[in-house]
Amino acid sequence: MQATVKAGTRPPWVGFAAAVWVGIAAGNSYCFPLYSDSLKTVLGFSQQQLTVLGVANDFGENTGILPGIACNYFPPWAVLLVGVFSAFFGYGVIWLAITQTVHNLPYWVLWIALVVAANSSAWLGTAVLVTNLRNFPLSRGTVAGLLKGYIALSAAVFTEVCTMLLNGSSTQLVLVFTLGIPIICLALMYYVRPCTPASEPDPSENVHFLFTQASSLTLAIFLLTTTILKNSLNLNKTISYTFIAIVVVLLLSPLAIPIKMTLFPATKKSIRPVDSSDSLDMKTEPLLTVSSSNTNLSSFRDNEYGSDVNLLLAVGEGAVKIKKRRPRRGEDFSFREAILKADFWLLWTTYFLGIGSGVTVLNNLAQIASSLGFDDTTTLMSLFSFCNFLGRLGGGAVSEYFVRSHTIPRTFWTMVTQIIMVLTYLLYASALKGTLYAATALLGICYGVQIAIMVSTSSELFGLKNFGLFFNFMQLGNPLGALLFSGMLAGYIYDTEVAKQGGSMCLGPTCFRLTFFVLACVCGLGTVLSLILTLRIRPVYQMLYAGGSFRLPQASSH
Repeated sequence: MQATVKAGTRPPWVGFAAAVWVGIAAGNSYCFPLYSDSLKTVLGFSQQQLTVLGVANDFGENTGILPGIACNYFPPWAVLLVGVFSAFFGYGVIWLAITQTVHNLPYWVLWIALVVAANSSAWLGTAVLVTNLRNFPLSRGTVAGLLKGYIALSAAVFTEVCTMLLNGSSTQLVLVFTLGIPIICLALMYYVRPCTPASEPDPSENVHFLFTQASSLTLAIFLLTTTILKNSLNLNKTISYTFIAIVVVLLLSPLAIPIKMTLFPATKKSIRPVDSSDSLDMKTEPLLTVSSSNTNLSSFRDNEYGSDVNLLLAVGEGAVKIKKRRPRRGEDFSFREAILKADFWLLWTTYFLGIGSGVTVLNNLAQIASSLGFDDTTTLMSLFSFCNFLGRLGGGAVSEYFVRSHTIPRTFWTMVTQIIMVLTYLLYASALKGTLYAATALLGICYGVQIAIMVSTSSELFGLKNFGLFFNFMQLGNPLGALLFSGMLAGYIYDTEVAKQGGSMCLGPTCFRLTFFVLACVCGLGTVLSLILTLRIRPVYQMLYAGGSFRLPQASSH
């Protein structure tokens, strides 16, 4: 169902404003730590059982192959509807278990319920991301950075709601997921729809995106500040409700763009009346140009028509067989065509090495902090979330600027962040006093940048037609990295150190030092592969952005 809406009109921006709220709902899988303690205490799970449930959450969040395929065959509202049912039934079962409404639910039922619940993130996130990238194809980096940034902020938003509105009740938070996510998505799914994209750059579009970036940055700073205040001060209900109201206003701020476009529509340039001398010029110069061009054009069409007829006759007689031309990078690829390209696997491998190593630190951040003598990990998590948002937002905006002004491939910034991650892991391994917060902030920024770069690059190299499938296939690097680097590497080394110390937990820098050295080597390999990929695709970006803005391939169809 392709909506034919005039390019540059309000519906794409209304859809973008709606996508912000759906994106916040799509980040529900990031909130597992907010209710995991209730699962453990109420249901009597061991730490190992809880860890396996965490794997279910990661698996559901990053298994988005089906949503990617569905985006090519069904309208966005249908894809969103699957996410609505996934959230309702998945979190509904978890709520029944936590509240003891249903007793003695089997462990495997909870595991499947958590997979289904977290998988709603894949359906909701894919729907809004694919739809808006197709609606704004000339600003892919900016759109990808903004939407992925809002998804990254969802954990902070839900933390704010949980602490200030629900008094820290994880049971009520799961109920919000069960009922609130479906209500939000059902109310907004009509507005998340495809529109005819603009074919030429619009200067006002840059201003609108700049406003949205500023409002999202304000929201991130506000969430970080209020989270710290709530942890250090006793705020009364009036102040807490005021904070929630401000968060709602900031989330509604992108809606100001279509409202402004309605109240103050752009004025069209009026045609200047011509005087006698102008009319004389128009009667002489253009007439000669038009006549000659028409003559050339008619002869060209005659030749083209004749050659097409001869070709069709030859095909009909079996003398000639037409071979389908393979797509070039920048055009629309099928999944089968894309996986035969070296660039596809280079992009996947660099993403896997960078994100896989980053998620290893994220999953073990509490143990890393406790091994170094830090008891409060809430501030560390808030810092990582904030910097992750900055990386996603900045990665999209900065790469968009340099790709337009200097045709520098976006993967150049992947290479830069991988170099920084090598230094960050060495900083973690040093365990120097005062470096934990700095290393976590750097890692959060690099983590966010690489996510934003992957989204934009995959759409530019292999087209938007099957982007949902490419994007979700790339995201498989996240759970695979968590399994290899976190489960097998970091977990094994940590348990080995615990056995050496003879206690129940590991203390000291040796708990993760070897892990950090391995992760530094992993990102060193990622740096080399990112450099190779950047050199390979530089000519593609010189072609796509030759005029200072993205040129839509003629063969592309959305």
